[in-house]
Amino acid sequence: MNIITRRNALALGASAAALAATGAQAQILTQAGAATAPRLPIESGATLRMLRPVKFVQPDEDVFRAAAARFSQQTGVQVRIDFVGWEDINQQTAVTANTGAGPDLIIGFGDAPHIYAEKLIELTDVAEYLGRKYGGWMNVAQKYGKKHGTNNWIGLPFGGTAGPLVWRKSAVNAVGYQAPPSDLPGFLEMCKKLKAAGKPSGFALGNAVGDGNGFANWLVWSHGGSLLDEEGKVAINSPQTLNSLNYLKELYPTFIPGTIAWGDISNNRAYAANECWVTSNGVSLYFGLKNDPATAAIAADTEHSEMPHGLAGGWPSAPLTLNAMVFKHSRYPNAAKAFLQFMLEAEQYEPWLNANLGYWAHPLNAYKASAVWTSDPKVAIFRDSMNNKFWNGYKGPISEASGQANAEYVMVQMCAAVASGQSTPQEAAREAERRARRIFRR
Repeated sequence: MNIITRRNALALGASAAALAATGAQAQILTQAGAATAPRLPIESGATLRMLRPVKFVQPDEDVFRAAAARFSQQTGVQVRIDFVGWEDINQQTAVTANTGAGPDLIIGFGDAPHIYAEKLIELTDVAEYLGRKYGGWMNVAQKYGKKHGTNNWIGLPFGGTAGPLVWRKSAVNAVGYQAPPSDLPGFLEMCKKLKAAGKPSGFALGNAVGDGNGFANWLVWSHGGSLLDEEGKVAINSPQTLNSLNYLKELYPTFIPGTIAWGDISNNRAYAANECWVTSNGVSLYFGLKNDPATAAIAADTEHSEMPHGLAGGWPSAPLTLNAMVFKHSRYPNAAKAFLQFMLEAEQYEPWLNANLGYWAHPLNAYKASAVWTSDPKVAIFRDSMNNKFWNGYKGPISEASGQANAEYVMVQMCAAVASGQSTPQEAAREAERRARRIFRR
């Protein structure tokens, strides 16, 4: 989540603007394969209105608007883009879908197209063209783009942001490690040593959209558990989940006090204040520290690595994903599809990707060559965020119910109940199962 303050916003904007102007478009275009674009005859008199989440840094909006203006110049289609607060985008998407009026297209978050699938037009022709041209879609992009059980695309993912382990090198080295252990027992032992040294870790266990859900999901997935099974049946009350909660009982005492109430900004503040020395976060924490003279030394001492995999078989992280959709009520569906295609082409997308400083990672393989991924070694870990094999509601299908379970913090509150001592692991898992069955009705 964002930790961009007034003090460092200008510095961030300047660095992003410079990077956006010095991209690797030629290399990406060389990698792009031959592909025939779909025929999308733009409707006479077409105009478009789009909603999308508010910018991360100012060049995000500037580069995006400039690309949209080029589309208007080339096609004659005027495009109005409204940037909406993160807390509001889901609500406005629901209103648009339920009323059948409003924006032609919305860039919302991951599972939104699956919630409103019947209100959307298919984007398969555009998605398949882009996939052929730019080296294929990455794992999470395919999961969020395609309607469950089909090859029909109802969303076009624009990028995702992950939350790797963020840690102070000096602290980790001081307790005897070159880097945090990648195994669960070793990670627990390191956290115990850091606590004893007065340099504790801290992970959100409050109702935090990004950090709370991210930590709870990692905890359960890394032990082989999941909210649902492959068929979509509730599977949270399992031996694997109990193992994860028993692990948490040992891990939680190593945290800085107060993480039960942490929101998305809490760990950023604690880390920047030298109160917390290991956490997980998007790239915004690092860049916020780097571009503020008061915290630049902390940034220099900061490293990123994947959270321990445990039994997950890969980094158990579900990136927060931007996902574009076009509504059936639009009078200009071809214009809307043509616009999305245009914005994901290298000439537009690569400068925008660079402008975001690694906060949003690309959904198409060819963009691995973008300049942002070699601009700072500490950003490189975010490059493959969209290639993870986990999603909200894992292992089941993405649906309205999986979105509701995430929004109601079923996993987070299960973990918090155990960490706080309010429930035993068995009690917490049973309560999570009860809540999940009410949501999924199975």
